[in-house]
Amino acid sequence: MSPGSKNSTEWQELTQLTQGRPITVERVRICGKDIAIEGNFELPQLARLSLEDQVFVMAFVRSHGSIKEMEQVFGVSYPTIKARLTRIANSLEFVDTNPKPSRTEILDRLQRREITAPDAIRELEALK
Repeated sequence: MSPGSKNSTEWQELTQLTQGRPITVERVRICGKDIAIEGNFELPQLARLSLEDQVFVMAFVRSHGSIKEMEQVFGVSYPTIKARLTRIANSLEFVDTNPKPSRTEILDRLQRREITAPDAIRELEALK
């Protein structure tokens, strides 16, 4: 059994044990190092999905997002794949990777002379 296979089996057992209930991690050890971090850590969103949804997401990524290939792999119709993707997507919180700057951030940039007054006015108006 390969190390990846052992971790997968352990993860499946943990997922079955928790039965979809939320869990937190209290200790993390860095492999190959004598370093451990203790605290209260939430699992990443994808790790909080059910085992079946995790397998579905992995298959979707491996198929490079091809719904046609997903239909063949799972033996279901296009609407079924779309419905499941929608359900999974709706359960995830998406992070805005390009959020608008706050009023304070704009004024700070103006004060540091990183932007001009007309640029600051334009950005502040865009916030409204």
